[in-house]
Amino acid sequence: MANASFKCIECNEEASELYRDYRNGIVKITICRSCAKPVDKYIEYDPVIILIDAILCKIQAFRHILFNTQINIHWKLCVFCLLCEAYLRWSRLQSSEVTSDPSDIIRYAKEWDFYGMFALASLELGVYCAGVLAASWCVQNLYGVSVDTSDLLKALLLSCYGKVLLIPAVIWEHDYSPLCFTLIRVFVLTSNAQAVRVILNCRRRLSVFAVGVGLLVETCASHGLHKLQTSSHALLPELYT
Repeated sequence: MANASFKCIECNEEASELYRDYRNGIVKITICRSCAKPVDKYIEYDPVIILIDAILCKIQAFRHILFNTQINIHWKLCVFCLLCEAYLRWSRLQSSEVTSDPSDIIRYAKEWDFYGMFALASLELGVYCAGVLAASWCVQNLYGVSVDTSDLLKALLLSCYGKVLLIPAVIWEHDYSPLCFTLIRVFVLTSNAQAVRVILNCRRRLSVFAVGVGLLVETCASHGLHKLQTSSHALLPELYT
């Protein structure tokens, strides 16, 4: 692993390797020259432990995932999270329009509303990411550093994994479901802020600022798309019934 470039999960210093294999089953973890701690202790950990630490938003776990692993499922995870978000919106829409009219069965079977919700969720996510990237660009100029946009986008998409929790929250609906949805949203934003902080290697307040800008832009776009959502929802039943 000497040809690759890694980073210490404790101090963020670069390292040429995570461990050295002496063969015969002897493996020694590389010690960071800057902080004198193991470059990446997570290479010995079970994936479940790593996931738990990531859920707890530990910066070491985020550095391990983003810098020292080859995880390339961010686009697949993005699509799945968008499906979860679309399903949540669609389920709310259906529950607010309970009717005994038999003609609605055909419309429900086609589920055109679900595709509309997926499109809206995709647009809002795109606007949110654009806002975070724009704010991150300002942070980069402030710190005088240069970060690959694709790395930052990958970090944002991977840190949205919390949206998967929307599915069980919808399936096992409870009186406290709205509170659960709010907590999931806060958790996702917290994970996004931590991911931005890791990639930019900046202060927490600056990463929170970047995520806040993205959230503000997304909220404005959401209000702008609300009329489009309402009009399309009223138009689709007339077109497909």
